[in-house]
Amino acid sequence: MTPAARIAATVDLLVAVEDRPRRPADATVNDFFRARRFIGAGDRRAIAERAFGIMRQRRRLDWHLIRCNMKPNARALVIAHMALSEGADMATIAAGFPGGQYAATPLIAAETRIAGQMVGKPLADPWMPEEIRLNLPEWAIPGLRARFGDDLPAAAAGLDEAAPLDLRANILKTTRDEAIAALAAEGIASAPTSLSPWGIRVDGRRAVTATKPFLDGRIEVQDEGSQMVALLADARPGMRVVDWCAGAAGKTLAMAATMGNKGRIAACDVSSVRLVGATKRLARGGVDNAETHLIEPGDRWAKRRAGTFDRVLVDAPCTGTGTWRRNPDARLRMGETDLSELVAKQSVILETAAGLVRPGGRLIYATCSLLPQEDEDQVNGLLARRAEFSIVPLASLWPGLRPDTPIPCPGDFLVLSPHTHGTDGFFCAVLERRAD
Repeated sequence: MTPAARIAATVDLLVAVEDRPRRPADATVNDFFRARRFIGAGDRRAIAERAFGIMRQRRRLDWHLIRCNMKPNARALVIAHMALSEGADMATIAAGFPGGQYAATPLIAAETRIAGQMVGKPLADPWMPEEIRLNLPEWAIPGLRARFGDDLPAAAAGLDEAAPLDLRANILKTTRDEAIAALAAEGIASAPTSLSPWGIRVDGRRAVTATKPFLDGRIEVQDEGSQMVALLADARPGMRVVDWCAGAAGKTLAMAATMGNKGRIAACDVSSVRLVGATKRLARGGVDNAETHLIEPGDRWAKRRAGTFDRVLVDAPCTGTGTWRRNPDARLRMGETDLSELVAKQSVILETAAGLVRPGGRLIYATCSLLPQEDEDQVNGLLARRAEFSIVPLASLWPGLRPDTPIPCPGDFLVLSPHTHGTDGFFCAVLERRAD
């Protein structure tokens, strides 16, 4: 595709995303390219990167456009992004809109005017309000400030960066070193991650899902922070384990590996679609000690199995603030009402999951949120309701899990963030039920 054709496709993709504002953008992007299989891999990557870059900087781009008396729309956003984020000059921007077949129509007078006003200007303007300058929704700032304090600008900058591609070596089928070598044989450079003992970070954006190591189940796509939650679960051979909010079973797969396929894991979720995907992933990964269960209204599965599990992992539904660099549209889709609803839902889920833990067993509570309301506040609420549970401090867990690696953060809980650890933002608490 020509550069102009890529720009035209980016405009079309942004329109598709705007048409379904409550749907995750990555799902819309996948549908967009699935319907346009004629677009090659390199062009897809370039189009998607520009579109996600625009979504990532949408609040700042909107601010600039409104200051120029232009209502934000897909074309205007592409023009503003080219000028402010890509550093394009007027000639380059105009050349991107030449008209003709497979190209966007030429700039109109108003578009030429806003391009001229933005060329050479910084994306982050000192006149911006704090929430725009930090590129954070106003509703999330109090919680993030409570988390990071004076380090909030650095944390916000970390959430602005594009996320790396992390993989997990499936130790049921390979070692990390062997997986890295297998990727290298297919022309994909990668290196071990620093925290996860199974983590692999790929150099650049590569189509790893088409490689042999992925297709035969030796590697899985999983952020290093997510891998650390599975590590802290410390699921061992012979245990009974439940992944209570399993989704597509990424953590189920990781725990099955640490269990050596010995013992039993139940992957539970409220979505049948996600569990279908989980079943396929488990089969590809060579997992044969896991079963899936669909949680439905009136379901008595948890009541019948109360107090029987050695490990209960709850990766609770949350605002996903820790994944905003990976899902930049989420900061636009989520609001204060969503936070309130999720906090209430998390409390109910955590209470149910706590009932599954056997005496002496452990409850692992995790979110990909950096807001204390969804993290420490939920843990403290459970501890206030259930005196039989107590915190297992990170400092007491870490030496047995990663003896040769420095502990990643102070305090009782694992708290990871992009600007400090290079992972998605994750919170993880380990609680133990009193044995008597």
